[in-house]
Amino acid sequence: MKRISTKLAVYFFLTVFVMQLLLMYYLHHSMITSKVNEEYERLLANGSNHRDVLVENYSESTMHHIVLMEMDSNRQVIITDRDGEVIKSSENDAQKLSNYMPVLPTTFLKKDTLLVSDWKNAPYIISVHPFHIHTNDEKGYVVMLQSTRPIEQLVNQLNFHFGIAGVTSVFVLLIAYLVLSQILTRPLIRMKEATEKINAGDFQVELPKVKQDELGELSQAIQTLARDLERLKKERNEFLAAIAHELSTPLTYLIGYTKVAMRPEIQEDERNRYLRILVEESERMKELVKNLVDLAKMDENSFTISKENFEAKAYFQQLINLVRPSFTLKDLELTFICNKDVQIYADPLRLEQIFLNLLDNAKKYSPSYTQVTLSVSTEQNKTIISITDQGIGIPPDEIDYIFEKLYRVEKSRSRSLGGSGIGLAVVKELVEAHGGTIDVKSTLGKGSTFTITLKGEVAE
Repeated sequence: MKRISTKLAVYFFLTVFVMQLLLMYYLHHSMITSKVNEEYERLLANGSNHRDVLVENYSESTMHHIVLMEMDSNRQVIITDRDGEVIKSSENDAQKLSNYMPVLPTTFLKKDTLLVSDWKNAPYIISVHPFHIHTNDEKGYVVMLQSTRPIEQLVNQLNFHFGIAGVTSVFVLLIAYLVLSQILTRPLIRMKEATEKINAGDFQVELPKVKQDELGELSQAIQTLARDLERLKKERNEFLAAIAHELSTPLTYLIGYTKVAMRPEIQEDERNRYLRILVEESERMKELVKNLVDLAKMDENSFTISKENFEAKAYFQQLINLVRPSFTLKDLELTFICNKDVQIYADPLRLEQIFLNLLDNAKKYSPSYTQVTLSVSTEQNKTIISITDQGIGIPPDEIDYIFEKLYRVEKSRSRSLGGSGIGLAVVKELVEAHGGTIDVKSTLGKGSTFTITLKGEVAE
């Protein structure tokens, strides 16, 4: 019983079957009890009527009339004296009926009594109705005997009809539950097949539309999962291909220029030029690996952010002094604006990593004799830091993608400009880890502005 449809059918069937069994037993028992009680009441009522008639007009003819009224196959009457001796009987063989009568109590009964009520084991149910004739002080009993055969026939009929109803209902219930369980579990079976396809690497799954219930939500979730996994697989393959390309390129340069530099016949100045190229490519690979490690740590949430308060002006001035020589070599003017000293609540090392990446991008994509500006300001309880360049800019349709891993604008020029497409992904992750936001405004051919907003303790 591995199929859920079979399990549901069995569980539902057993539950309803037990409930139905209890209900049918209750109805069956109630109907029999009601019928038996009705027979008891009718027997007592008939006996009481006969006794009343006999008391009003005690005579041989009255007793004969009572006997004639009860001469049938199902009910008999016996009129006795106070000692139980038969005076009149509806059965010609009075001794035959007397055999079924229990011994009357020695004390004269004063009210109507049901002497035998065991209809299951006795052939008759028997009631006794005492009478007292005051004129002659005559006492006796009107004894009514009701055959139990009609009750047994009724019980047999009820058993037969209840049996047919039970078997039919069981069959109908079984068929209904099998059909309903198939209808209910068909979407689950299709979802199971869809998840098996996803597990096998096939993300092209289509599930039928179901109603807006839990099954519908589950179906939608599976389809969404399949699309997300397909996208992640595609991004992973693209990521691995890009990483392989990014690593293979400097490795090719390293191997090629190392072989060239090892030639004994080349001039010393040429050898030094090749060695400088080797150093540049090694630094490029080092930076790429470092950024990849940072991304891996962020994805695993294994990096830490240790925030503290520090002065923005001194901190960024030191950062400007660190990178200014590289800007000067490219004939770029680096400007720092901080009109008033403010406090920043952040991780100094991670913040340095953020702005070294942004300043390096500004330097790479800015032509010579242009200006790069780093400005710091405050607004309410926020620190706003922006880097503005006059570089090549970013196409409007690509701004939404520049923070994705290994996404690069101007892919054909990325090698010459030195971009790997990882730096901005690291920047975005670090900014969000600080609880901040980063926005970009850019005009193609005129430059870009990256604005970072940090929340925290800010004091003028």
